[in-house]
Amino acid sequence: MSGTKDNSRTEDFKRATTGAVRAMAGSNEVQVAFQPGPSGLAGKRARLPLPTRALPPAEVARLRGVADSLALRIAHHDDAVHNARMPARREAKDVYDALEQARVEVVGARHMSGVAANLRARLSEECEAEGFDRMTRKDQLPMAHALSLLVRERMSGEVSPPAAARVLDMWRDTLGDVADNALTEMASTQDNQAAFTRAARKLLAALDLAEAEVEAEPQENEDNDEGGEESGPQDSSQEGEGESRSEEESTLGAQPEEAQGEAADDETSDSAEDDAAAAEGEDRPGGPQPRRDRPNTHSDAGYKAFTRACDEEIAAEDLCDADELSRLRQQLDQQLQHLQGVVSKLANRLQRRLLAQQQRAWDFDLEDGMLDAGRLARVIVNPMQALSYKRERDTDFRDTCVTLLIDNSGSMRGRPITVAAMCGDILARTLERCAVKVEVLGFTTRAWKGGQSREKWVADGKPRNPGRLNDLRHIIYKSADAPWRRARKNLGLMLREGLLKENIDGEALQWAYRRLTARPERRRILMVISDGAPVDDSTLSVNPGNYLERHLREVIREIEAHDFVELIAIGIGHDVTRYYRRAVTIVDAEELGGTMMKKLTELFDEDAALAWARAAMERAPLVA
Repeated sequence: MSGTKDNSRTEDFKRATTGAVRAMAGSNEVQVAFQPGPSGLAGKRARLPLPTRALPPAEVARLRGVADSLALRIAHHDDAVHNARMPARREAKDVYDALEQARVEVVGARHMSGVAANLRARLSEECEAEGFDRMTRKDQLPMAHALSLLVRERMSGEVSPPAAARVLDMWRDTLGDVADNALTEMASTQDNQAAFTRAARKLLAALDLAEAEVEAEPQENEDNDEGGEESGPQDSSQEGEGESRSEEESTLGAQPEEAQGEAADDETSDSAEDDAAAAEGEDRPGGPQPRRDRPNTHSDAGYKAFTRACDEEIAAEDLCDADELSRLRQQLDQQLQHLQGVVSKLANRLQRRLLAQQQRAWDFDLEDGMLDAGRLARVIVNPMQALSYKRERDTDFRDTCVTLLIDNSGSMRGRPITVAAMCGDILARTLERCAVKVEVLGFTTRAWKGGQSREKWVADGKPRNPGRLNDLRHIIYKSADAPWRRARKNLGLMLREGLLKENIDGEALQWAYRRLTARPERRRILMVISDGAPVDDSTLSVNPGNYLERHLREVIREIEAHDFVELIAIGIGHDVTRYYRRAVTIVDAEELGGTMMKKLTELFDEDAALAWARAAMERAPLVA
């Protein structure tokens, strides 16, 4: 009886919370889901932690605080305004997002005392849970937490939770006047998101996290002179040089570069950002940033790697022991129990569609092949009649290989990589039943900020234009010829702490393409799952700012031009349609399974398959 009451109480709480979220967000279209794992927001879909049966008061307060926070984000946040000034570096992004979250909570709770109390209770619990009261050094408190607490104090006029008081005092003493002025400006512009983002970028610039001069739009016209229209303040400061800059660049730049080289040798910090500032030979506001001080010369246009000796192509089972793989697989299964049924239904629908196209067809009355037992009666009636043979026709459908290339960068951490692993698992299992080969690959780097490649570059005297400056790690979770039952545990590796780092998409795409073109199947499909543009701090700090993105575009252009492989991309919260000709963008990671199955169903549609097969006969294979 008590169990029934507990269930009823939990359901009442869910209904009340859902109604409150929709009311505060100002939209009945908001979807609220209570699921295991962390909370999150994707568009108008709010994901809240699953409440327990007992629902103690502390848990009620925490869940209400989380729900209020997400509702206020929907009501007072504009993604377009926020993304227009989104910094490139991952640490800067975290701070930038935390500042915006503090703003929407302060603005939204200003006239609702109950909401303000819920948010304060949640914040206090988080500070205590993270152990802020036990921190004795400034660097123990993450910058995103510290700055969000400081700006929250300025905007609301309320002190931070007692657990964070001591460590926040250490931050206040070291911010400096420029950062302090930026905090004051953020407080005065809290009701205007666009003005608030400008002030937030000033704060990031004061702390050397991002450049002060913000470009509102991403660089997409890589074919143009990047040193012309996109370098902004630098062009205005060099008007005297005019059009002759590109011709005189080598003579004008030699002496500053030599002076810069001596200064770089004296640097005590080996971070990617310091190297970037040193390589540019000038002090620009806003701290280090990717190189945009000059147009790309012919030598810059060709993509290269400083060294490939430290790159790694490795099987998933070689990255950790069998016991850990089993544990990670169990963890993956536990987190995805509620999604398993939904995606499995979609997978079964795909399987039925595929098997319907796989009906056997035979050629009869052949001189060799399999003996046709149905025509033996003719031989009995007339012993002089020759035996009849039959042969099954080859089907284009079975002669297919699908490669799933998954972004294993740090920004995929959490829900996106978990759902991607589960979708890869279900996709491999489904297509294997239909005699379609499946390969699951992942790409990341071996280290943050360069690793051994960067160390070698520094030891060699930091030559200019080094190219890619990090150690690649390409992971084979499931090879095309490996059965799903043997590779099943490997997919849990994506949840391993510390695995996800930087993403260099262009070379990963080339790697997957080479593996796919070496397959004997006639039809080849490459599906890429990513949540952002290629980012590697070490490489971008000493090369043009769009170096990795430009290479990715070139690789995609070459693959799509030959049409030897059918290339499709799915972006999670990132517009991949500007890179790939055949692409789709989803807002929530939990849409990934349905989107994958839908796109594959379209690709495997009988008419599309036959059309592609006819076109394939007319073109020559591309040599990998």
